[in-house]
Amino acid sequence: MSANRCLHLFSRLQRHIIPRAARCHASSGSVLLHRQHQDGSVVCSRKVSSDSFSSKPPDTSLFVPVSLKADTSEDGGVGVELTQPLDRTELLKVLNRFYKKKEMQKLAADNGLDARLFHQAFISFRKYVLEMLSLPADLHIILSDICSGAGHVDDIYPYFMRHAKQIFPMLDCMDDLRKISDLRVPANWYPDARAIQRKVIFHAGPTNSGKTYQAIQRYLTAKSGVYCGPLKLLAHEIFEKSNNEGVPCDLVTGEERIFMDTDGRASAHVACTIEMCSVTTPYEVAVIDEIQMIRDRSRGWAWTRALLGLCAEEIHVCGEPAAINFIRELMFTTGEEVEVNTYNRLTPFEILDHAVESLDNLSPGDCIVCFSKNDIYSISRQIEARGLECAVIYGSLPPGTKLSQARKFNDPDDPCKILVATDAIGMGLNLSIKRIIFNSLIKPNVNEKGEKQMDTISTSQALQISGRAGRYSSKFKEGQVTTMHRDDLPVLKEILSQAVEPIETAGLHPTAEQIEMFAYHLPDASLSNLVDIFVSLSQVGGMYFVCNIDDFKFLADMIQHIPLNLRSRYVFCTAPINKKQPFVCTSFLKFARQFSRDEPLTYNWVCRHVSWPLSPPKNIKDLIHLEAVHDVFDLYLWLSYRFMDMFPDTAMVRESQQELDDIIQQGVRNITRLIRATDSTITASPQTTGGRRGQTGASSGSASAGNVTNKRAERGQRGSGEEVIDSSLASRLVRDGLLTPDLLRQLQREWSKKTKQEFPNRSALNTDHIDNSRGKTKRKK
Repeated sequence: MSANRCLHLFSRLQRHIIPRAARCHASSGSVLLHRQHQDGSVVCSRKVSSDSFSSKPPDTSLFVPVSLKADTSEDGGVGVELTQPLDRTELLKVLNRFYKKKEMQKLAADNGLDARLFHQAFISFRKYVLEMLSLPADLHIILSDICSGAGHVDDIYPYFMRHAKQIFPMLDCMDDLRKISDLRVPANWYPDARAIQRKVIFHAGPTNSGKTYQAIQRYLTAKSGVYCGPLKLLAHEIFEKSNNEGVPCDLVTGEERIFMDTDGRASAHVACTIEMCSVTTPYEVAVIDEIQMIRDRSRGWAWTRALLGLCAEEIHVCGEPAAINFIRELMFTTGEEVEVNTYNRLTPFEILDHAVESLDNLSPGDCIVCFSKNDIYSISRQIEARGLECAVIYGSLPPGTKLSQARKFNDPDDPCKILVATDAIGMGLNLSIKRIIFNSLIKPNVNEKGEKQMDTISTSQALQISGRAGRYSSKFKEGQVTTMHRDDLPVLKEILSQAVEPIETAGLHPTAEQIEMFAYHLPDASLSNLVDIFVSLSQVGGMYFVCNIDDFKFLADMIQHIPLNLRSRYVFCTAPINKKQPFVCTSFLKFARQFSRDEPLTYNWVCRHVSWPLSPPKNIKDLIHLEAVHDVFDLYLWLSYRFMDMFPDTAMVRESQQELDDIIQQGVRNITRLIRATDSTITASPQTTGGRRGQTGASSGSASAGNVTNKRAERGQRGSGEEVIDSSLASRLVRDGLLTPDLLRQLQREWSKKTKQEFPNRSALNTDHIDNSRGKTKRKK
């Protein structure tokens, strides 16, 4: 090789001697500084040490390695020209010696590679070294020296770390990621609210105490105001009340916008669902209803955002007294004092000393509260079998249908005097109820880990539901509360005698801006993985918790394969859909796919998808599908206010949704007929197979005095009344949707077959007995 050729090669090699990681580090750092200067976003410098604040170790199981592209640089053969080709057999021995050295593992751990990441990084590095056609010159020379005995195996470490940071980019920006996910001072996220001195008034009291009424009176007299409620029904009620009293008020929910001004200009007053409130618009008065929901594992973040971020001179907070101390403590972090007004219940309610025990003992004004749709179907059928009419309200019904059923129940001229409902009646509906009857005290809920479990209702939930009896301004001036089953009554008394558990934490949720900053550092990570890493690294003070993000991740994983930009993907994943409805999930997926093609979702496209127009339901299955279609229309309307150009036919979809609401109302009015039509596929099979066994179990359970908790749980899963509902395991599994009638019949056949195989003598004896009986009959004839 000529001297000039050697000089040329060494001059090109010099560029590779400078660690690439350092160059990348400086480059990305300059980009960060440019972003800070350009948009004022708070992004920490990479020089900030993680020791500046206490931090928990990251969950490295969430770190997904990035696939590296083949290095196609023009100097790929420089290493071979300067040294010689590498012997892969010898190279494998060298790499394995490096992996087994404890010193290298400890050094890697000091730089963020725990045992899991070290192993993953080494597997990737070994594959890269052995399979790459041409390695970078500096790495090739080092490996050649080690294989020939001129270098030490420890010399591989810098190149191994360089590779590890390429496949795990979060290692090189961990301090930045920790800073972005620092949620300890959420009050600082709302500079407009911090720029004014707000007055906070807490209206504390039980249900039916007039606390919200007092706050709304101040709202109506203000020059401008915003009402933030937990439900569309509550926002709609304030919207109508305000306009009826001559105060122009707009309505803003996730799926609907109504402006009173004909030109579309915003009114000074607005009633909205709490997720939709603006934290940049200035108001004189803001009302935040049901503040105790700030600790809700799924939606608590919306109350935290409203309380800390609303830019109003007066913040009127309404809710349970159990939240007073926490709200005071939370407002202490913003330097704002809290004035507390306490209220007592306007009408009394008493806990009766006897349970109802039979549906024959129902009286006008009764409301039976269930925590299962199947119980609602069963009980409503039994009630109408006794010649009584009943109204039905549960959570998945459209708002219009709920209001229609509420009017039917409240109308003194309507023969319907009984209401069967879930805890959906706890908020948003004005009902004339005399007696609340708990059919069960067991309710499914989600724990802190996001796991669904069955548990006894809390004191707060029991009071919220019980408080619906004997409401002020209804025809029943005193309320009564009891249970359907005798064994549940002492448990209910104990629950209502306890103090409501004080609120100690408030919910938070990562914002789109925070996720975008994460994605800037981890551009190859999926949205679901970004959120997982964010929560893993997030730091919250003792006053906060990160809300459950399982639904968000479920939607993110569903549309991960669809090409969307990060902001659009984030918005889609915050859509409020019921993931238990397969048809709704399928529609969500189709909406995202059509959106990604930049093709508008027209009214005709949506009609083809849902097979509109639809017929009235013939059975419960049809009714459930109509409810799912209503949710799909809701999803369209929700997305239409975020992507107006892509979802253009809002008015026509809303008109079809109103027609669908009427069809669903018709179905709910005839719900007993629908249940009867469905009975052969839902209840006939389990009652036939285990009816006698279930009746025996029920009677023995009533006589037994042991294990009250298990008995309550069993009662919570069955119907009530004089007509005995089969309480066998098989029937409960079918009613809970965990087993279909077809599967049950198949299990019965398999069990019968297995029994015959295991006890052939018994089967033969039974056959002989039958034959002998038949023979005797013939002889008698």
